[in-house]
Amino acid sequence: MANHVLNGVMGLCVADALGVPVEFVDRAILKQNPVVSMRAYGTYNQPAGTWSDDTSMTICLVDSLTKRLDYSSIMLKFTKWFNEGEYTPHGEAFDIGITTSEALIRFKSGVYPLECGGKSEHDNGNGSLMRILPILFYLQSIYGTGLNEIDEAFEVIHNVSALTHGHERSQMACGIYISVASELIEERNLEAAVYSGIHSAMNYYRRQAGFEDELKHFKRLEKKDFKKLPSESIRSSGYVVDTLEAAIWCLLNTGNYRDCVLNAVNLGGDTDTVGAVA
Repeated sequence: MANHVLNGVMGLCVADALGVPVEFVDRAILKQNPVVSMRAYGTYNQPAGTWSDDTSMTICLVDSLTKRLDYSSIMLKFTKWFNEGEYTPHGEAFDIGITTSEALIRFKSGVYPLECGGKSEHDNGNGSLMRILPILFYLQSIYGTGLNEIDEAFEVIHNVSALTHGHERSQMACGIYISVASELIEERNLEAAVYSGIHSAMNYYRRQAGFEDELKHFKRLEKKDFKKLPSESIRSSGYVVDTLEAAIWCLLNTGNYRDCVLNAVNLGGDTDTVGAVA
């Protein structure tokens, strides 16, 4: 039986590390000299195989969830990473997003965990999407595989996002991502699973008050020809919608893990996070 937790976390970690040396490198440059394996140094002057905040925060979440779902515990572990370099490969945190930093500073000052995440439209970086995956395994341990109709499951996803990113758009991106991931675990046809996960999540959000204005930001994902969009129309920035689109587009246009994550990294831009999410 496949160990989905190990496979998911290790897959995220490897993709993150592939992207770290070339973060912010332009797509045109990577087209001339694409990433094909682990590189050393580069953007952050780190040894080959070094993972970044994407993996560190994912491991924080895994570590906390091994006990129970406790939002204060998750934030305490994030703080250990942020302030003391816990959960990092070399004892030092780097590549930390502004919205995440501000949320952890609020927590340190005594703000309730679920109120720490930024709630403005400018707080929609990919910092909660990049580390949300472990909540899938926790939720499936409670509710089984059918998460897409369960309000409590989406509430937990939204809460885990809101620890650092509290805007509805970030929460919705995390919900769509977990919906797709839950379908992929069923080992169905990949493309059918991806679109089923997207449509199930979008139908859920259409019924939810508070998300009406956010639906338009994810409409491209629902189109039958999304897979066929040219790479030029796929943005690989740190904006949460761009990251989600890029990761799903790479998944739909490749046939295996290696090709998927290398394709994601070689889109350039926020390479480590697009790779990790993919």
